[in-house]
Amino acid sequence: MSAALDLSYVVPVRWRDGGPRQELASYLAEIAPLCAELIVVDGSPAEVFAANGEAWGDFVTHVPPLEDERWLMGKVSGVRTGVRLAAHERVVIADDDVRYDPEALRRTAGLLDGYDLVRPQNYFGSLPWHARWDTARTLLNRCFGRDYPGTLAVRRSRLLASGLYDGDVLFENLELIRTVRAAGGRDVAPLDLYVARTPPTAAHFWGQRTRQAYDDFALPPRMALWLAIVPLLARRPRLVPAAAFAATALAERGRRRAGGAAFFPATSSLLAPVWVLERAVCAWLAVLQRLRFGGVRYGDSVIPLAAHSERQLRRRLGKRAEFASEAGREGEWDRRSNGAPPPTSTGSKTPASTGTWSRPSRG
Repeated sequence: MSAALDLSYVVPVRWRDGGPRQELASYLAEIAPLCAELIVVDGSPAEVFAANGEAWGDFVTHVPPLEDERWLMGKVSGVRTGVRLAAHERVVIADDDVRYDPEALRRTAGLLDGYDLVRPQNYFGSLPWHARWDTARTLLNRCFGRDYPGTLAVRRSRLLASGLYDGDVLFENLELIRTVRAAGGRDVAPLDLYVARTPPTAAHFWGQRTRQAYDDFALPPRMALWLAIVPLLARRPRLVPAAAFAATALAERGRRRAGGAAFFPATSSLLAPVWVLERAVCAWLAVLQRLRFGGVRYGDSVIPLAAHSERQLRRRLGKRAEFASEAGREGEWDRRSNGAPPPTSTGSKTPASTGTWSRPSRG
């Protein structure tokens, strides 16, 4: 067996019930020999937290989010906690449905030697109908550029130096990417770095339609396109066949890039017109939510902002650096400036309300 990679693998979770506990336990056991450190930051209720800890064993560092990491987007609380506690410079951040194979994990880690952020390409490992439908989104993203995966890899020092990233936005992955760029970091998104993920349930898929459409407020040209489609086709229905053909052709181009035909089904290209229509309708529903609630509903909260622009983030980081310089307090944390508290030591730690824990031995 090859030596463990010098990286920390961070998984944020927050489940109301057991979720895919055993499946995740099996996956973590598989990749444990490849990772110098596994951290699961668990925002689940106490009884679920305890059961998760028993299932994942002592090869996982299992902790709740830190008390000063409470954000509207709960996943970010987990990511920020995990990055702060990580003992290694290379950090892979992955949703609980992401499944790296050894080759993809090694390649991702290697790319961090030359870049500050790596964006792999996700694909669904199994293909129920809604996964084929949602894959059309991935194919269109690949046609025009890069996709937004459920996993990113970062250099810890770069992310900490930028003050981590804002957790009160909906499109948190884009916020992280833009924060690294705004801080002068270099990112790479290889289209052929394929990483599997397990599909959500159909109910979860439907529940995300409007929320995912709201993400596009962070990408104004794209949002304008979605909002234009329904009125245009309603006024000129003769354009429907041509529009459907164009969507299919563009998705197929994305499917064939970088060997993607081996990972994405042709049926997803055929479903691209359906996905485009869905997104066009849901974009208007997102506008209605913004007008009615001031943002998109997320659990018991409302999140107004999809993500900051890079210009906004550069200005914020500049003000933060200016404040630190003038005040002579480099590293002082101010939540309003998107700063991050100084990371804790890598020894024994005391998370809120769970007693003490120590980092498991990886020897």
